[in-house]
Amino acid sequence: MKKIILILFIAGAVGAQSKLTGKLYLDSGISFKETSVEFDDYVVSAQKKKAPFTAALLSFAVPGAGQFYSESYLKSALFVAVEAAAITVGLIYDKKGDDQTIRFQNFADEHWDVARYARWTIVHANEINPSIDPSNYFVFNPDGTVNWKELNKLENALGGYYSHRLAPYGDQQYYEMIGKYPQFNVGWDDFGDENTPYKYGDPLTENFIFYSKERGKANDFYNVAYKAVLVIFTNHIISAIDAALTAHSFNKNIKVNAELNKINVGYRTFYYPQLNLQYNF
Repeated sequence: MKKIILILFIAGAVGAQSKLTGKLYLDSGISFKETSVEFDDYVVSAQKKKAPFTAALLSFAVPGAGQFYSESYLKSALFVAVEAAAITVGLIYDKKGDDQTIRFQNFADEHWDVARYARWTIVHANEINPSIDPSNYFVFNPDGTVNWKELNKLENALGGYYSHRLAPYGDQQYYEMIGKYPQFNVGWDDFGDENTPYKYGDPLTENFIFYSKERGKANDFYNVAYKAVLVIFTNHIISAIDAALTAHSFNKNIKVNAELNKINVGYRTFYYPQLNLQYNF
């Protein structure tokens, strides 16, 4: 522990002349009687403390701000750097995920066809489930478009490896299903037509496999972005806790106070300020 004391003397005589009579022999006696030294201290608090709650609140809002407030500049810089890096990574990989999503969706729109899938399903319905009469399901509208509701009813009735109902076109689940479940393999343009045989467990088409990998890349990008968000959230929490501890440590290590002291010497009064700086190493 070091203790540094800075003392500045400012002297002044206060009300001394009122006690003198003007007669030398009497004034000498008065002066002798009054030559007793008295000390009075007036302490003025000027402790340089940091509020842990304020520090925590600052760092929860902006990581590193509480450390800066508590004069821990290196730790402040570290928390700011982590925040900036996490935000940058999050934005970059979220954009990568968006771009990759557009790419794989465009590929699906070009190479996968719900009508091709529906035609194959109708032709092979009896092979999948002999109890099914496909003529009872009006999967195609008069204009040749697919009746999605009827298609879902047929899928539900077939059972077996037809374990999923095709989600509406453009839905996130739509793009997931056609590259995830084997029942949708027959809808890819490199599969063949409705007369091409296929059994569950047969090899998937190259387009199915390629599309599945492309969709996986988008998910990987989004996972990185998600983890960056977790880092940001965690950085706020840890920074807030650390800021409170840093402020508390600061208050234990440093103490500053000022005192205004008075000395009475005879009929004269002297005032002097005293500054005390105490720092714990």
